[in-house]
Amino acid sequence: MDKFIINGGKKLNGSICVPKAKNSYLAILAGCVLSSGIVTLHKCPNFVDVNKMLEILEILGCRIERQDDNVIIDCRFIHNYKVPNELAKQIRSSIFLLGPILARLRKAVVCYPGGCDIGARPIDLHLKGLKSLNVEIIEKFGIIQCDAKEIKGNDIHLDYPSVGATENIMMASVLAKGTTRIFNCAKEPEIVDLQNFINKMGGKIYGAGSDIITIEGVEKLSSVEYTPMPDRIIAGTYLLGVATCGGDVLVKNVEFEHIFSLITKLRDSGFEVIKKDDSIRLISNKRPKSFGKIETMPYPGFPTDMQPQALVLQTVSEGVCVVVENLFETRLKHVPELVKMGANITLKDRMAIVSGVEKLYGAEVCCTDLRAGSALTIAGMVAQGQTILTNVHNIDRGYDHLENAFNLLGADIKRV
Repeated sequence: MDKFIINGGKKLNGSICVPKAKNSYLAILAGCVLSSGIVTLHKCPNFVDVNKMLEILEILGCRIERQDDNVIIDCRFIHNYKVPNELAKQIRSSIFLLGPILARLRKAVVCYPGGCDIGARPIDLHLKGLKSLNVEIIEKFGIIQCDAKEIKGNDIHLDYPSVGATENIMMASVLAKGTTRIFNCAKEPEIVDLQNFINKMGGKIYGAGSDIITIEGVEKLSSVEYTPMPDRIIAGTYLLGVATCGGDVLVKNVEFEHIFSLITKLRDSGFEVIKKDDSIRLISNKRPKSFGKIETMPYPGFPTDMQPQALVLQTVSEGVCVVVENLFETRLKHVPELVKMGANITLKDRMAIVSGVEKLYGAEVCCTDLRAGSALTIAGMVAQGQTILTNVHNIDRGYDHLENAFNLLGADIKRV
């Protein structure tokens, strides 16, 4: 497996453009199943998870064509309602296909999804919501079999504002009879992007970004061209990389409001953050103050996907920061690896107490999941000496050669 050889101590300078969002693209690719026409998606990112989702769509019956950085998905001949187990077990987002396959074909067979090992991440809310739409579900031997012959709209209250459950229920309801309302739904920008995509095909979804989403069932969805939103987590990764290593970088193609929780903390810690149109310039020329506290929460709170990268910044900041991970019970696996590099961190359950040190030192560390990998890359970039980061295939799930992006700004990272 590939690994990174990182020679630390380099400041970052220049400009970089953020690609389209992994989490939005994956949901929208699943939503293509709803279309009876041809879907053209612009600026398709070269992430492993996106490519695997395209593989699954081909197996379902889609015809896929790539033209430059666009992907054309002919959805007219979808016929297979079974998601292949070997691919579903590799990516968490395979479960997003359950709702749209049910809507389009009225039956579906999927296995429990895979993805990063960051916690249990049960899909009970997905299944409970689908049952409320009058879908019959049988779970046996790790396989989920669904019958949606009598699917119809209903009012659904989520016990927790799950992004995946919200998206699955939205897509399952689009072609169902009647009206569906989802209460206590997720508010993430990716939900709004999925609503906009479906509505451009002829759907009738209202309220994404608020506490209640309403879906009025339609008979058919048509062809569409669409450009998904930029990746707010990658934007945050770039900004936190600059904040940690020092320098002056312009990050382009950013939705400022999508990462406002991070921007607020960066400004409060003494960084100069300048917004201009769809770009953010960050200047880091002195040792920052600690954030004080990072507590992950559903949007618009601080995102769990940015917690590992933000925690790395705290390891070299002045003061003490308490990091509380509320969403995933094992999403602090990067902490022992950072301790190997000289970080001063006390770990207890889902909480880490980080006392900033003057320097980190290079070491051999392991990438345990996607976001932990990007965080440890930043740690290697700020550390004194050489860091070897193994298992970097996990990073490729949501970044297109992260090493190239940081090298463009002046880092020294080699993939071997």
